[in-house]
Amino acid sequence: MRMLALYSIKGGVGKTASAVNLAAEAAAAGWRVLLWDLDPQAATTFYLRAKPKIRGGVARLVKGQAAFDKVIRATEIERLDLLPAALASRELDQLLATQRDNQLRRILKPVRDDYDLVLLDCPPSLSTLSESVFASVDALLVPIVPTVLSVRTLEQLRDFLDERDIPCQVWPFVTLADRRRTLHRETIAALPERWPLRLSTTIPGASVVERMGLERAPLRQFAPATPAAHAYRALWEEIAQRLA
Repeated sequence: MRMLALYSIKGGVGKTASAVNLAAEAAAAGWRVLLWDLDPQAATTFYLRAKPKIRGGVARLVKGQAAFDKVIRATEIERLDLLPAALASRELDQLLATQRDNQLRRILKPVRDDYDLVLLDCPPSLSTLSESVFASVDALLVPIVPTVLSVRTLEQLRDFLDERDIPCQVWPFVTLADRRRTLHRETIAALPERWPLRLSTTIPGASVVERMGLERAPLRQFAPATPAAHAYRALWEEIAQRLA
């Protein structure tokens, strides 16, 4: 079972849209996928038409007492399941801090043979939960808008990992790009030198991505021929090659 996290210190960078679209593309490619919504705002859960509720509560999940067949929910997308978020997910930090082994991979051990890929949609913060994510995943998929402040948060993440000697790979990729803007073009051009593990696919800024909130579905379900849908398909193919 491979684990990846959609993570960013900064909000508003297309993290949740990327999580949902990449999960859908992986499922369409034949992977058995579990998408775990760790963000108490539960946007991923909303997109996939599920109720923001964890049966039995977050505490039972962290302590390994949850019955996963009652916690994990099937979605309308074949081979894609969801572990939903809820407002109670905000308690994860405190609960994980009390565990000797706080890795999320340990929590998912009962279902590790059921999935080829687990994608984590993480809240935009540095916390006990994020450190548990860093210790659990094979890589962080970090969406960045091609602006100075967004790139700055990427550097802050690298400094955080280095200071704590956390050996977690960071795979940045560009979202919400507008190549008509000089700053966007210059920032994109400068990324490969500073971030050699950057994923080369760029996700364009597009109103169709915003429509996901109305359609409550990934792009491949309601707008598969759009440039943004093609970009997410190419991004997943690039990620799958690295995982292979």
